[in-house]
Amino acid sequence: MRRSSNRKSSAAAGSGSTKAASKEFEKIDHLFNVYADKSSAIIDPEGIEQLCSSLEVDYTDVRILMLAWKMKAQKQGFFTLEEWRTGLKALRADSISKLKKALPELVKEVSRPTDFLDFYSYAFRYCLTEDKQKCIDIESACQLLSLVLGTQFGPQVDKFTEYLKSQSEYKVMNMDQWMGFYRFCNEIPFPSLENYDSDLAWPLILDNFVEWFRENQK
Repeated sequence: MRRSSNRKSSAAAGSGSTKAASKEFEKIDHLFNVYADKSSAIIDPEGIEQLCSSLEVDYTDVRILMLAWKMKAQKQGFFTLEEWRTGLKALRADSISKLKKALPELVKEVSRPTDFLDFYSYAFRYCLTEDKQKCIDIESACQLLSLVLGTQFGPQVDKFTEYLKSQSEYKVMNMDQWMGFYRFCNEIPFPSLENYDSDLAWPLILDNFVEWFRENQK
C-alpha cells in the first residue's frame, strides 16, 4: 500500500510541476501576443520595434541581436512563439520588467569567450536572409562588425571597415572571412601586426588588408 501511496504522491508532484511549467508559459505566451502580428502569430519587424520601445532600447542595439541569439531565432526580424519561449524561459523573464532586468546578465553571458564566439558566428548567419545565401554584402558586413566587435576591438574594426569600403575587389564577405577576422583580432597585435604571417592559413582578404594597412602606415 505504501508503494501505491508513493506513486500517487509522485504523480501529484509531477502534475504540480507540469501545471507550474504551463503557468510559466502562459505568462510568456501572453507577453508574446502583445507584440505578435494577429494574422501570422509571429513577432515581425514592426512587433520587434514595439518590443524595443517597451525595453527602452534602440532597434539597432546589439542587445536585440543578443536576444535573438538567446532565442535561437532563425529569420532576421522575426520571432516565432517557440523561439520566444526558448529565450524568455532561459532568461527567466515572463514580463517586460523582468526582461529589462535580464539584459545586463545577457550582455555578461555573451562576453564570456566561448559564448561570444557562438554569438559572433550566429550574428553572421542571422544576416543571411535568403535561402542558400552564404555571403553578406560588404556594407552590411561593415555595419555588423561595428555592432558586434566595435566595443571589444574598436581600432581593428575601424581600420578593417575603412579598407573594405575603399577597395573594389570584394563585394561580399563569407563565413570563413568573418571568422578569420575575429581570430585576427585575438591573435595579432595591433597596430604593429608584428606576428602576422601571410604564409599561414589566413583568408586572402586579411592578407590584402594587412598589405593595405602597412602601405598606409608609411
